[in-house]
Amino acid sequence: MKYVLAGSSGFLGQALTQDLRANGHEVTRLVRRTPSAPDELQWDPFTGRIDHTALEDADVLINLAGANIGRPWTPTYRATIRESRVRTTATLAEAAARLDNRPVFITQSGIGGYGTDCGGRILTEDSPLGDGFLADVVRVWEGAADPARTAGCRVVSFRTGIVLARQAPAFQLLSLPFRLGLGGRLGSGTQYFPVISLIDWLRAIRHTATTSTITGPVNVTLPTPTTNAAFTKALAAALHRPAILPIPAPALTTALGEFAWELLGSKRALPQALQSTGFTFTHPTTPEALAATLTHQHQH
Repeated sequence: MKYVLAGSSGFLGQALTQDLRANGHEVTRLVRRTPSAPDELQWDPFTGRIDHTALEDADVLINLAGANIGRPWTPTYRATIRESRVRTTATLAEAAARLDNRPVFITQSGIGGYGTDCGGRILTEDSPLGDGFLADVVRVWEGAADPARTAGCRVVSFRTGIVLARQAPAFQLLSLPFRLGLGGRLGSGTQYFPVISLIDWLRAIRHTATTSTITGPVNVTLPTPTTNAAFTKALAAALHRPAILPIPAPALTTALGEFAWELLGSKRALPQALQSTGFTFTHPTTPEALAATLTHQHQH
């Protein structure tokens, strides 16, 4: 199949490009600078400029672009977080709508869409979106795909938990304190903490691209939701480090601002759309996902 990828320079974009090619697919990467390789195509998501003829034979369009959320959300940076996702999605969706063939359109979204703290409530794709800055971002981000939806494309929004991979920025942030011997649960530790192994995230993309019944939001999280305390314990064991210093919630909110709620808020999300269409997880539990992350297993 032919995939066209926006946001291919980020960690997930690089991993996906490699994975798709290893599975025999063709990948074209959208870049904002002047292309420096034959597989690159220039675009400008902020002015909407993109070469439609070059997209004509694409089977799947994927948007992974978006500014990093793991830094303080100043008012200016909030606008960057939102615009970087909405503009790229809208430009790709408008391009998809103008193509004669109707490609599948997969856009990354966030589990934060369900709200800052959902307690023990089970969240499926039918659960309503919640309150808070990221929930508002998810609403407009997923809504930006409407032109493609209206034109008859199959549109899917990946509501992804924290992707566990050695090189993933979020995972490096989480594991750093443990490597220093200072790891511990975040806040009370009772919050549900949605994670997924990189291998299963990659497999979920390929499964979704070829499963015509999947449409709308897709929770990309482990089928066995884990609490932060259980995740912490498993991470400490996998790293052979103690997990003795709980990081109090106020310390996190002071250091990270509102982003801290991405780590402190509870999201007990279940991957119903994936499981109901026959997807099986290579690493269904946290210890398995962490073991795969830390031993660098790359199974396809």
